[in-house]
Amino acid sequence: MNDTANMKVTKRDGRLEDINLDKIHRVITWAAKGLNLVSVSQVEMKSHIQFYNGIRTEDIHETIIKAAADLISPETPDYQYLAARLAVFHLRKIAYGEFDPPHLYDHVLKLTEAGKYDRHILADYSREEFEEINGYIDHERDMTFSYGAVKQLEGKYLVQNRVTRQIYETPQFLYILVAMCLFAKYPQATRLDYVKRFYDAVSTFKISLPTPIMSGVRTPTRQFSSCVLIECDDSLDSINATTSAIVKYVSQRAGIGINAGRIRGLGSEIRGGEAQHTGCIPFFKMFQAAVKSCSQGGVRGGAATLFYPLWHIEVESLLVLKNNRGVEDNRVRHLDYGVQINRLLYTRLIKGGDIALFSPHEVPGLYDAFFADQDEFERLYTQYEQDPTIRKRVLPATDLFSLLMQERAGTGRIYIQNVDHCNTHSPFDPAVAPVRQSNLCLEIALPTKPLNDINDENGEIALCTLSAFNLGTLENLDELEGLADLAVRALDALLDYQDYPIKAAQIATMNRRTLGVGVINFAYYLAKNGTRYSDPAALGLTHRTFEAIQYYLLKASVNLAKEFGPCPLFHETTYAQGELPIDTYKKDLDGICSEPLHLDWEGLRADILQHGLRNSTLTALMPSETSSQIANATNGIEPPRGLVSVKASKDGILKQVVPEFERLKDQYETLWQMPNNEGYLKLVGIMQKFVDQAISANTSYDPAKFEGHKVPMKQMLKDLLTAYKFGLKTLYYHNTRDGADDTQVDLQDDGCVGGACKI
Repeated sequence: MNDTANMKVTKRDGRLEDINLDKIHRVITWAAKGLNLVSVSQVEMKSHIQFYNGIRTEDIHETIIKAAADLISPETPDYQYLAARLAVFHLRKIAYGEFDPPHLYDHVLKLTEAGKYDRHILADYSREEFEEINGYIDHERDMTFSYGAVKQLEGKYLVQNRVTRQIYETPQFLYILVAMCLFAKYPQATRLDYVKRFYDAVSTFKISLPTPIMSGVRTPTRQFSSCVLIECDDSLDSINATTSAIVKYVSQRAGIGINAGRIRGLGSEIRGGEAQHTGCIPFFKMFQAAVKSCSQGGVRGGAATLFYPLWHIEVESLLVLKNNRGVEDNRVRHLDYGVQINRLLYTRLIKGGDIALFSPHEVPGLYDAFFADQDEFERLYTQYEQDPTIRKRVLPATDLFSLLMQERAGTGRIYIQNVDHCNTHSPFDPAVAPVRQSNLCLEIALPTKPLNDINDENGEIALCTLSAFNLGTLENLDELEGLADLAVRALDALLDYQDYPIKAAQIATMNRRTLGVGVINFAYYLAKNGTRYSDPAALGLTHRTFEAIQYYLLKASVNLAKEFGPCPLFHETTYAQGELPIDTYKKDLDGICSEPLHLDWEGLRADILQHGLRNSTLTALMPSETSSQIANATNGIEPPRGLVSVKASKDGILKQVVPEFERLKDQYETLWQMPNNEGYLKLVGIMQKFVDQAISANTSYDPAKFEGHKVPMKQMLKDLLTAYKFGLKTLYYHNTRDGADDTQVDLQDDGCVGGACKI
């Protein structure tokens, strides 16, 4: 160990001073209070080794924090809290120059004058209200974070100068100010009550908020929708408008879904044969350049998923766009892709038939019917197949699906959208508002219309605003009623609070008022309830839980409709026709789960028909890599890869231990302990029965479980068909176990891990 007897430290003002080991000891002892199996002397020993003469005081803080974080292990999980408390201590010194936070009013005044906070906060709230709210804030809640949470807050959420890395606030101010902003326009008689209740829900991790809300609400930048869906038409004007819309939204923290399925195929006639079309790839490259043109305020890089139908005439070239083989001219690797499939195409696969590929503009009505009317699609498709005058390519269905699954397995990032399920089990009437695409992370299913120019008010850009319930905090399902009311009120208020850089997005959002509330901590929820992913008992628990989630969210939206009126396009929803998710789900689910309905759906149906809904959609199960870490929760609906995860981010290596590790370590079922995908896909099917949008669901394979250490194509196709059978609307990542340490999960800067809808 270094001899620290004559060692000097450099103070913040540049003065040299003798190192004070007693002061360091007191801080570590304070941070260790009440924790199990942590040793102050262990942290001190690891820290002292790294001290050097002239070390700066802030470097001492960071050295101690790192020493504590390095000791996090399955045997000593509480070091994640010791390291977190030390990090919070350091954070407060950076933000305020001392440990005790300032008065809320003084803090807001200072940061408003510095241009960091939105001026409306001071204008909307009186000094008396600031006084009351300041007295309500519980800064002690900072001490409940894990180390990974504090580092994520520092890196992504707390208001800061992203060039100098100067941080200006601490977590409780973040939470209270989000609450104050969202409820600022509520009547004075009730708003402080909502501010306090919402603050309690988010600061005790019962409700989880997405990146755009946590990093943006309270700042002058007012765009907080996580997901943006942009549809492109088959014209240069629309392609240019789509590109402009992508740039505007990427620059404002949003993840993008692009529907480019209408673009005609290579070799098509233009202007009656005057020119030959260059095909999709040059335009996909334009979209890729637009996505990568802006960084999102240092919070993350831009990312997008692009959608096209499996029957597109260029599909064989499009399926390999992410493939590492090939040259730049025929690859577009920095986008992800969603391939759209329906009943007819699956039937051709099952029956060993052929699939005909068409250029969408050469088969009138086929593209629209693909989404809006499955019987009409089948009629037109077979008609065009038999028409010798129409250009087409014909492939065996097995070959085409095998290429799709081969590329999905090879890249992990060729996604699936079952467009018929997105429209037959949908809150939107497909005759007037078909769902033709999803988003970056495959959980949003909303109507869109192409733009012909950036100011086109007849186009429709769909936005979705997200949050999630932390299932791990629930003691009983009745708690969801109050939480649903808070979540729906806050997100609905946010729709009016935010700005809209494009008119088509504003009109669509005001007309449909779509929300997407999901869940985090599902793996912990299963474990604490004594079940696991591959256990049939999990099916009933999941059915009861997601029934309650959708029911109480719908009830909250009905109550808002009574206060503020239904959304203007409520008549375009199936809810307006008296239809509920419990009426349109895939009936194959009844064969695997006999759990009855427990809530008063008929009473709710009558209420919806009488009063309408404030929000066209209410649920979407998104990935939640970052916000799960904030709440020290397991990720979304996913099984953990290991009981300790080591997550590599731009802020360094972060260790996180699953909740209640000591008590439940034998109850958790980790990803690679699952025998196969079937139990997981059944659970997702049960969730989808109630969820009105879609679900970011993954398939995962361990090659070691198969002969020759190779996952058979037959197995991947079987899982694809199982997902379809149980009504899944989308499939997200394809995970392959690579033999590396299962605790290692790398955060990537593209895709949803770095994208906006990772909440």
